[in-house]
Amino acid sequence: MKKVYDTAFDALDGLLHDGMLIAAGGFGLCGIPELLISAIRDAGTKDLTVASNNAGVDDFGLGILLETRQVKKMMSSYVGENAEFMRQYLSGELELEFNPQGTLAERMRAGGAGIAGFYTKTGVGTQIAEGKEHKDFDGETYILERGIFADLAIVKAWKADETGNLVFRKTARNFNPPAAMCGRVCVAEVEEIVPRGELDGDEIHLPGIYVHRLIQGDHEKRIEKRTTRAA
Repeated sequence: MKKVYDTAFDALDGLLHDGMLIAAGGFGLCGIPELLISAIRDAGTKDLTVASNNAGVDDFGLGILLETRQVKKMMSSYVGENAEFMRQYLSGELELEFNPQGTLAERMRAGGAGIAGFYTKTGVGTQIAEGKEHKDFDGETYILERGIFADLAIVKAWKADETGNLVFRKTARNFNPPAAMCGRVCVAEVEEIVPRGELDGDEIHLPGIYVHRLIQGDHEKRIEKRTTRAA
């Protein structure tokens, strides 16, 4: 089964359609699938629902899909660095489903594991719990959260082999694996592709069975907030 494609456009061929649900990996600007996001923008796919920890910034990451009005709804836990996101949300142009960060990650992981829903105490007694099923376990109240089953997952890894086994670096490892797992099809972009058998099995963070298509590319690696101290 061929998994390695030449470009992001080629890797997404036949996968995109209006109104789809996309799970996107990354944390802030770390480990985001920037090449695949740009290819989705160029394809013009619209009315998207995107499940992601964040919405990028105004001119980078998922922010470029907001600029072109291709996103109808965001399912996120943090959106504080994107002024266009705020403008669209406050003006009623963009739907928003806020999720506690751990809940969002678990919803993705649950979808990848075939789990339709799970109960959690996170959000009980807040707006997060409104309209959701409540259930008592051992005298404690829990709310039901649904697993996320995305039409497409787009993720960014550091290294892969030709079969799609992925290795992530540091913070990029938090949302990328569960995002990859919950997609009916997963496309990954990486910095380096090595021959099969070259990766040590103990260093693989996501098995290639979850990854259907793969590209190698150059990445900008922006710093979201640069903090320095006087010399």
